[in-house]
Amino acid sequence: MIHFDIEKLLNKLSELEQQTTNQTFWNDSKNSSIVLQEIKSLKERTNKFKEYTQQIKNLLELNDFLISEYDEELANDLHKNVKNIEKCIEKFEVETLLNEKFDKNNAIITLHPGAGGTESQDWAEMLYRMYSRWAARNGYVVKELDYLEGDGAGIKSVTALISGENAYGYLKSEKGVHRLVRISPFDAGGRRHTSFASLDVLPEITDDLEIQINPNDLRIDTYRASGAGGQHINKTDSAVRITHIPTNIVVSCQSERSQIQNKETAMKMLKSKLIDIKEREQKEKIEDIKGTQKEIGWGSQIRSYVFCPYTMVKDHRTNYETGNIEAVMNGEIDEFIDAYLRTYKNN
Repeated sequence: MIHFDIEKLLNKLSELEQQTTNQTFWNDSKNSSIVLQEIKSLKERTNKFKEYTQQIKNLLELNDFLISEYDEELANDLHKNVKNIEKCIEKFEVETLLNEKFDKNNAIITLHPGAGGTESQDWAEMLYRMYSRWAARNGYVVKELDYLEGDGAGIKSVTALISGENAYGYLKSEKGVHRLVRISPFDAGGRRHTSFASLDVLPEITDDLEIQINPNDLRIDTYRASGAGGQHINKTDSAVRITHIPTNIVVSCQSERSQIQNKETAMKMLKSKLIDIKEREQKEKIEDIKGTQKEIGWGSQIRSYVFCPYTMVKDHRTNYETGNIEAVMNGEIDEFIDAYLRTYKNN
């Protein structure tokens, strides 16, 4: 059970609200925006706690009434409402785990297929569809930033922005290599294939977080956009690719209507990548970090998706598994995310 210190949060909320009464509070628009966002978040969490606490009290009172005077219809309502509140509290418990530095931020996801040509590229596209459906199920907005079609089927790479509160907090648990086992639809012999694809997940860095990047460390290329994107696609060299030379990190954007907008978005992506590596490597300077890339293959997978000879999806970090692979591919991955967050937080 996760401990929820309601008094601590209420005291924090009171302190922040007190700050807003200071005459100089609104002079710093950047800081005031951060404080107001935190106030909003704390109010949502404390109000949920109060709401669930009141619902539990009401259910206990109903239970006491039924003990003294049983009514079958009321008993059925009680049972149904207990199940509902259990689900709400379980979800609320997981939300309380999302208290790390960038958890509340939007998420930038990038998918790359491993070796294996069309089969792996098709697998990467299947995963992209899965995460897009998960986002839709949870009220998040998906914006495609960069898309490179595969050879005949699937994708060579895709980068998308998942917008909404706690998007990064949830999706960070999905970062890693995903393994597929199935009878390949691209194999005329009907043989079983194993394919890999990697998912990278970064927090979108907000404007209030500053990071210094030497312009001389950047190589900026423009090219003609491709793929879905509206009537403006393929008419101008509006797509932008930025290479950070010291780390060899490459980011691309082709979703915006102008080269300037694509460059701004690509720079945000680069900053997110550099800060993520900097945080993980605990480096003080951007100059000290190194861009590293794990092999997309055996030994590095976080999860396996088996379509045959049986159906199973298993996370190798938490050992959580399910046989309902169709539901998982349709975006029902919350149980995997919850299991990871609970395990990660308790370690």
